[in-house]
Amino acid sequence: MSPPAKKNSLTSRIVIGMVAGILLGTFLQWLMPNGSDKVISLYIFDISLKGLFVDGILEVIGQVFMASLRMLVVPLVFVSLVCGVCSLKDTSKLGRIGGKAVALYLATTAVAISFAIFVALIVAPGEGVNMVANSSFSGREAPSLAQVIIQMFPTNPFASFAQGNMLQVIVFALLFGIAIALSGKAGERIATLFEDLSEVIMRLVTILMNIAPYGVFALLATLFTTVSLTTFGNLIEYFLVVFFVLVVHALVTYPIILKLFTGLNPLIFLKKMRDAAIFAFSTASSNATIPVTLETATKKMGVKNSIASFTVPLGATINMDGT
Repeated sequence: MSPPAKKNSLTSRIVIGMVAGILLGTFLQWLMPNGSDKVISLYIFDISLKGLFVDGILEVIGQVFMASLRMLVVPLVFVSLVCGVCSLKDTSKLGRIGGKAVALYLATTAVAISFAIFVALIVAPGEGVNMVANSSFSGREAPSLAQVIIQMFPTNPFASFAQGNMLQVIVFALLFGIAIALSGKAGERIATLFEDLSEVIMRLVTILMNIAPYGVFALLATLFTTVSLTTFGNLIEYFLVVFFVLVVHALVTYPIILKLFTGLNPLIFLKKMRDAAIFAFSTASSNATIPVTLETATKKMGVKNSIASFTVPLGATINMDGT
């Protein structure tokens, strides 16, 4: 008897969903150029392709998928971080881990900014293109360092949860986790409860990951249907510059740092993190990718949950090199 067929990996299924979404979106854009509509007349009623697909099925699937991911972010980060702090035992380790993480984030961000500015000065994408702004824009004044630190501490944790303020959620989770670790027997009972909650939430993450290819398909199909090929053509130079900088940063900067500080094989690392990378590319959201990144770090790369649950949410909040 022949062995059972091996199921496609999440990566290949997401890639298939991406390609299929791009193809369907391009086809619908060809049928309905520049946001126009195409109506199919049947014997009893007429069907609007735009209403059925772009504003209907595809829009619902894509937005429900993104909403489901964002729904998980705050509870996943809070529960995982509390579990991580509790499992550290020695709370002084938290400061060392946090210091190293922030130093790494600042270093990679500095490299990303420097390289991006260097390439932009050489290539000068958009030079010679005259664009008229439809409306005026006035940027907000950047808050002072003191204000940034003050705003990290929530006055109402539940409001922070509802608003998705990740820095405040992280700070509250750290304080709550430290309090649990210092509370003896009562803290041990609460820690056990959070470990069970973490298991349940990660199971929900697994369920959502199984439907990720369909969500990615709907998101990209909607994007390529609503944005004309002419618009993509006008942005091709900018897109190629951004893509080049991102690829160099991901395939050169990070592997060098990984090899220097850990001695691990960068190729194995890149292979194991491909699910998170492709998912982040297709959703264009750091926070929405947190569940996948946490699962990849702990289950595929063997990172301790106490470290991953602290560094991943923090990195998704302050270490967005691609942005």
